[in-house]
Amino acid sequence: MEKHLHIISLTIPFPVDYGGVYDLFYKLVALHKEGVQIHLHCFEYGGRKQQEELLKFCASVQYYPRTSALSSLFSGLPHIVASRKNEQLINNLLQNDYPIIMDGLQCSYILQDKRFTGRKMMLRLYNVEHEYYKDLSQNTKQFFKKLYLNREERLLYKYEQKIAQTDTPILAVTQKDVATYQSLFKAKNIQYMPIFLPDNWTVNSVKGRGNYSLYQGDLSVASNEKAALWLIEEVFAGTRNKLIIAGKNPSPNLYKAARKGLNILVIENPSEEQMQDFIKQAHINILPSYSNTGIKLKLLNALYNGRFCLVNNLTTEGSGTEQLCHYFEDSNSCKQKITELMETEFTQAAIDLRKQVLLNAINNQEDAKKLVAALFS
Repeated sequence: MEKHLHIISLTIPFPVDYGGVYDLFYKLVALHKEGVQIHLHCFEYGGRKQQEELLKFCASVQYYPRTSALSSLFSGLPHIVASRKNEQLINNLLQNDYPIIMDGLQCSYILQDKRFTGRKMMLRLYNVEHEYYKDLSQNTKQFFKKLYLNREERLLYKYEQKIAQTDTPILAVTQKDVATYQSLFKAKNIQYMPIFLPDNWTVNSVKGRGNYSLYQGDLSVASNEKAALWLIEEVFAGTRNKLIIAGKNPSPNLYKAARKGLNILVIENPSEEQMQDFIKQAHINILPSYSNTGIKLKLLNALYNGRFCLVNNLTTEGSGTEQLCHYFEDSNSCKQKITELMETEFTQAAIDLRKQVLLNAINNQEDAKKLVAALFS
C-alpha cells in the first residue's frame, strides 16, 4: 500500500544554502528513501525560485505566494503565520485525507481550521518563536523594525500558547525547546526529534593544530554582527591571536572595526568550498550566541568538520552536543580559553568522541522510520 504524505514547507527548501533549510530538505530525502510519496507545498518568496530538483524526492510540488504584511496586519495572528494562510493550499490539502507535516510554526494555520479536525497531522517546531523574535528585537536598532518585532513577539506568545494545547504532536529540534513548551505552555504532546542532516556528513575533523580562530555566519543578521563585533573589540583586540570572520554580507561597520587590528580578517561571501576549508583548518571555531532556541547548524558543521569548538551555554543548551565543546562566560574567560586551546593539540581521542556522540544523536533514517510509523500506523 502506497504511503502518501503532505508536507507544508515554510519556504522553498532547495538549494540548501543556509541553516534554516537543512531539516526541510534532508527530511524529504530520508522520507523518500522510506518509500513515502511526498506532496510538497512550499511558499515562494525572498528571491528563492521554483526547483525541479525537488521532484527527485517528491511526487508533486506546489508553490504559493506569501501575502503582504499589510494584509495580515488586522488578522490577530502573527505575520509569519497569517502570511501563509492560503485558500488554494487548504483546498489542495482537502482533496484527500493524507497525513500532513507542517514544517515550521509558520505553516500551522490549518490547526485552527475545523475542516481538519480529526486529520492526522504533525507540527515540526524549529524555534520557540516568541523568544526568537524577542532576541531579534533586542539586537536591532531600527525603530520601525523593532516595533514590528515587538508586536510579532506578543502575538507569537499567545499563538504558541494556543497551539501547545492542541492534541497535534509537536516535534522540536532541541531538548531545550521541548522543556520550554512543557514548562511555559504546559504542552500536551511535544517531543524531541533531532535535525535531519546530509547523509554524507561524517566527522571529518583533522588532528593537530591550526593557527587561527574562526567565527562564521550570516553577517547581515544583527545578532551575528553583534557577536562578531564583540569578538573583535572585547576578545581579540590587543592580542596576537588571529581571527577570521567569514560569512554573508558583512557591513561597513564590521570592516571598520576589523581594520583596527592586524590580527583580524573579514572574508565576504566565501563559497561553500571556501567556508568548509576555513572551518576545517581553524584551530578554534568560536561561536558565541545570544539565543538558546532552535539548533545552531553552524555549530554542527564545526563539530563534524572542525577542531575545537569554543562556545557559551546559549549555543549548545539542549542540543545533545554539550560535552563536545569548550565554554566561556565573558570576554576574559574567552581570552583565557583561546590562549589555552591554541597551545593544545586536537587529538584522535577528541575525534573518536565526536563520532560516538554524533552518531548516537543524529540518524536520519531511524528518525524517518519513526515518522512513518507515527503517521501511517
